[in-house]
Amino acid sequence: MTTSRVGTVLVTGGSSGLGAAVARAVKEEGGRPLVLDRAWPDPQTLDVPEGDVEIVDLADARSAESSVRELVGRAGALDAVVTCAGTDACGRFDDVDPVEWDRVVHVNLIGTVAVVRAALPWLMSSGGRVVTVASTLGLRVLSDATAYCASKFGVIGFSRALAVEMQGRLGVTTLIPGGMQTAFFDGRDEQYRPGPDAKLNRPEDVAAAVLFALRQPPGCEVRELVVTPSVEGSWP
Repeated sequence: MTTSRVGTVLVTGGSSGLGAAVARAVKEEGGRPLVLDRAWPDPQTLDVPEGDVEIVDLADARSAESSVRELVGRAGALDAVVTCAGTDACGRFDDVDPVEWDRVVHVNLIGTVAVVRAALPWLMSSGGRVVTVASTLGLRVLSDATAYCASKFGVIGFSRALAVEMQGRLGVTTLIPGGMQTAFFDGRDEQYRPGPDAKLNRPEDVAAAVLFALRQPPGCEVRELVVTPSVEGSWP
């Protein structure tokens, strides 16, 4: 690892929501966040140098891999990856457009895998860490969420297998968050939005859990982190 407690950290979805909260937390810790997203960060929310940002659609795995290599190549080092980017397509399985259904799996699962794959040489060199972001819907299911559940169940399976395969060489933590106060629910039909009394975590609080995993000393790993509002019904 570098002299910073968290070092250089690549954050997917780092321009908004949980990703932006993680990137800010890394910066506040004295580390260097690298942002991979479809949109530029709002300087009012996250102020990072232009060279520390790559714009890419994670649904395109090969472009994601290329963007990781460009971004980390410019930075010259990498200590961790946190895969916060995610999307959803709510609705009954037979009603959701197949292209939109596939996109959820491509972004949430295949995009996660592609980013980790491309970052692996740098992470192995630094003895770094990966924090994948799953969901409580990676451990339980709901109707009208087949794409999201499939993708997040896949993230958990990938992460657990990667942790076994890379043990002693690369740290792997799976973050399993409940609902958060982000724009993730914007644009949905009313029936798929949290109600006015929904209890949701602040992304900053969940980001603090990510930093906890990144701060662990060599040889000590947090394998899985379940972080939910204390009264949320999605766990267990």
